Amino acid sequence: MTMITSNQNSKIKLVRSLLGRSKNRRDAGAFVAEGVRLVEEATACFKKASCSFRFVLVSSELSERGEKLVKELAGRGVEVEEVTPEILQSISETETSPGILAVIDNFRLPIPNSPDFLLILDSIRDPGNLGTLLRTAVAAGVQAVLLPPETTDAFAPKVVRAGMGAHFCLPIQLLSWDGIRSLVNSLNLSVYLADMDGVPCWQTDFRKPLVLIVGGEAEGSAEFARKLAHAKVSIPMSRKTESLNAAVAGSVLMFEVVRQRRKARNNGMVHFSLKACG
Repeated sequence: MTMITSNQNSKIKLVRSLLGRSKNRRDAGAFVAEGVRLVEEATACFKKASCSFRFVLVSSELSERGEKLVKELAGRGVEVEEVTPEILQSISETETSPGILAVIDNFRLPIPNSPDFLLILDSIRDPGNLGTLLRTAVAAGVQAVLLPPETTDAFAPKVVRAGMGAHFCLPIQLLSWDGIRSLVNSLNLSVYLADMDGVPCWQTDFRKPLVLIVGGEAEGSAEFARKLAHAKVSIPMSRKTESLNAAVAGSVLMFEVVRQRRKARNNGMVHFSLKACG
């Protein structure tokens, strides 16, 4: 394994670029996953031939768990290079570098045939909220997430980190509104828009195949989303609370879908089992 000791190394420069603007990630066709947990999730995806590693950077401060992972990746032909701890820390997105960072080629997991639960995240600008929503979507059994142009880059480093591996097991499709409309219509799904003026979610039948639209924190959903929706749903709240942020609201609604469907399947008995993807 070679050692990178210069900030001018081409791989270090590429990582810095990928951690910056979304345009850089699009042009390079790659993104960054940092930390043992995320690289493990990427490895599981790699084993299924769903994604590919461009290279992996590690430092001497890597944990024993991380070292085992690196050996596995190297054994599978992934390029691994050691970097001085100081350089890896300089490009880390965390306060203390976890000792491992991977550059992964862009990929797109396919939407399963005949899906019955899709999620559209419209105008979500906050990376933490977007990552949390993707993570929750995995836990709630969402089969694919559709992202219109107004939503922030799903592969930005803060989104990937907050997603906690969701990117490697959840189909995430970046589509125009025309593309979203065409897909939704072809699948014959009911479309529900989260809106404060909607029917309470407890009174809405979520057992049938559907698409749930969750809008942004500030402006709410775009006009395109409102035209696509068949109905609006709301979350009943105390009068003291004006609204919930997008991640919380989306999570409540997704698990209301889960609750209703589990109840229908289990004759009133609701059991939740959240499994890590991969």
